Amino acid sequence: MQSRIRKIALEEHFMTPGFEGYSETFTQHFAGQAERDLQRRLANLSDERICEMDAAGIELMVLSQTGPGVQVEKDPLLAARSAARSNDYLAEAISRHPDRLAGFASVAMHDPAAASRELRRATRDLGFLGAMVHGHTLGTYYDSPAYDEFWETLQDLDVPLYLHPADAAVPPACFADHPVLSGAVWGWGVETGTHALRLLFSGVFDRFPRVRILLGHMGEGLPFYRWRFDSRFAVYSQGVELAGPPSSYFGRNIFVTTTGVCSPAVLTCVIEEMGADAVLWSVDYPYESALVAADFIEKAPLAAELRQQICSGNAERILRLTDRRRPLRHAGLAPAGDVL
Repeated sequence: MQSRIRKIALEEHFMTPGFEGYSETFTQHFAGQAERDLQRRLANLSDERICEMDAAGIELMVLSQTGPGVQVEKDPLLAARSAARSNDYLAEAISRHPDRLAGFASVAMHDPAAASRELRRATRDLGFLGAMVHGHTLGTYYDSPAYDEFWETLQDLDVPLYLHPADAAVPPACFADHPVLSGAVWGWGVETGTHALRLLFSGVFDRFPRVRILLGHMGEGLPFYRWRFDSRFAVYSQGVELAGPPSSYFGRNIFVTTTGVCSPAVLTCVIEEMGADAVLWSVDYPYESALVAADFIEKAPLAAELRQQICSGNAERILRLTDRRRPLRHAGLAPAGDVL
């Protein structure tokens, strides 16, 4: 029986009871048995999930409400109450398996002050490791100075924000008559990558240099444009001033996970562009297979030390796990090196 490398997974989803309506845009394209399997896995925060974690060598799974969550709620007060209820529900589930499960908070970004308060409560009182936000909130992006209070709170708490994909606020004309382009196949990555660039070019990372953003799917394509960002920004700055070249914010403020892209060639390129300290392994459970993601990283052409860094070392550092809880150790997982 092979021994798995120990892993920490960061883009792994669940469903808070009563949030089904919020998540319809994410789940509507599943049908029949596939939909039933998805809903069962989203709802399960115990035996089935942990068995799949064991099979894949996942020692710790950081859970987050499946998208788009409260970002699509039109009533700001209801969004804030729903986010708090989801966080309380998740905290109770984590308490049953505190060595295997952790959480990213839901926050209602309709009101930066309310989002800041809930982020403080979720991290300080509930022990969450950061937050996940599913893109814009009703067409509002978070690069405006109105959100500086939130970014200051995130920086003070020293926790990351996972910026997760969502539908564009207004469908781009280039997607017209091609709905396959507007979602997970292409459009979500474009939307999320663009949101991250809005934060960068609006100076959020200059005003709050310790803010850390996590992007899934190998960085939503952004690592492949780092050189061009510098080259073209030098010519077409449009009056924008930054403290450093655009590329300098990658690996300092912007980190990426491998979620949903199990390609060794892409992994190699992203590590070369971002640096080994900025790349973290993840699954996107239950939308992706934990076993496929585990096999991918364990077979990728990486040195043993680098493989372990991607699988767990970077996550332990960025999430400050050694400060928050005992060092991760789970029977049956190889502490380092290649799969036996």
